[in-house]
Amino acid sequence: MTHAAAPRLAALAEELLGGPLPIRIRAWDRSEAGPEGAPVLVVRHRRALRRILWRPGELGLARAWVAGELDVEGDLYTALDRLAGLLWDRDPDAPRSPRPRPARLATLAHRVLALARPLPPPPPPPEEVRGHRARGPLHTLRRDKAAVSHHYDVGNDFYSLVLGPSMVYSCAYWDDGGTLEDAQTAKLDLVCRKLGLKEGDRLLDVGCGWGSMVLHAAREYGVRAVGITLSAEQAAYARKRIADAGFSDRVEIRVQDYRETADGPYDAISSIGMAEHVGSQRYGEYARGLHRLLRPGGRLLNHQIARRPLADEDEYAIDEFIDAYVFPDGELSPVGTTVDQLERAGFEVRDTQSLREHYALTLRRWVANLEAGWAKAVALTTPGRARVWRLYMAASALSFERNRIGVNQVLAVRTPASGDSGLPLRQPGWR
Repeated sequence: MTHAAAPRLAALAEELLGGPLPIRIRAWDRSEAGPEGAPVLVVRHRRALRRILWRPGELGLARAWVAGELDVEGDLYTALDRLAGLLWDRDPDAPRSPRPRPARLATLAHRVLALARPLPPPPPPPEEVRGHRARGPLHTLRRDKAAVSHHYDVGNDFYSLVLGPSMVYSCAYWDDGGTLEDAQTAKLDLVCRKLGLKEGDRLLDVGCGWGSMVLHAAREYGVRAVGITLSAEQAAYARKRIADAGFSDRVEIRVQDYRETADGPYDAISSIGMAEHVGSQRYGEYARGLHRLLRPGGRLLNHQIARRPLADEDEYAIDEFIDAYVFPDGELSPVGTTVDQLERAGFEVRDTQSLREHYALTLRRWVANLEAGWAKAVALTTPGRARVWRLYMAASALSFERNRIGVNQVLAVRTPASGDSGLPLRQPGWR
């Protein structure tokens, strides 16, 4: 029997997968196994196996990736797609090979342990969120602020490298051809048109990021705008950007939670890529709060990532990698649940548009920006943090492409008792 590590790892992987290995493996001893010409999963250190043994599944793999103990040579998207059976539910219509029984799994674990060596589990990489679950109940003001700070206070220069000049961290709106900047401007303008913004309107942007939406609305539509964020770094960047553009008299940026905002009425509210942070426990409160802040006839544009519904919703679990490294405490809901919650809060839902394919294109551009500026990205953060973002964005692009998740713009109106929504019979220019 060979003592080279890669053939032993390949044999273990094929037993766990119940079929042929979809990628090639290169181990720490430079041995290789698996199909020629396929992307190569590089296992740089035995510690990667110990992480997976002590935390089987996605989080163990993610820890090894962030620590640099796992890597991919070749196309990252192809590698992730071929490994999708390990990371996501496989296509229910696809033929399944039998998975090992529990007793066989125990034997396989012992074989992995022999390769990994029986040492204590390595500590999680420093980029992982530690102890955020210990800070009290989910989605309190304090805990939400800490979660948002973890994600968004990575550094404005880092985000500028990834997002490009638009500094818009949400799905762009693509046409054939065009740049990322063009597509992000098109998305902001689509939101403004759906909200029916006009000179003198008062706009609230919930989760305003670096100020792109409020700045576009003030410049192009003449609104007076308030943007709120929980990130101090975002707020400082947005204020400078708005001052440099000469709109400080029309646009205000606040470090403020949506639950602390009480200076309505507003003519329109945009919430673009923020509601994923709200959580199912607080979503009704979120929807009712925005309803109260709108004048009768005012419009809400809620732009939000959605997951697919489950046969048993009690089985929904927050993604371990995303929770530990990217969006602490973030939750996704089916679009039907979002519409239901908005209607229960008193809104009349008037339009829903899926932008799923648009987000896949956006994420691929962000990944390309990160890879092109890799050395600078590492210098601006850490090697581990840059690796988190590369994996997160590439895997998310595939999730949108494969219809595992979606993103939707929901237009809702605080329709007054008279029933006059203020919307025209036809909606020109919305598509």
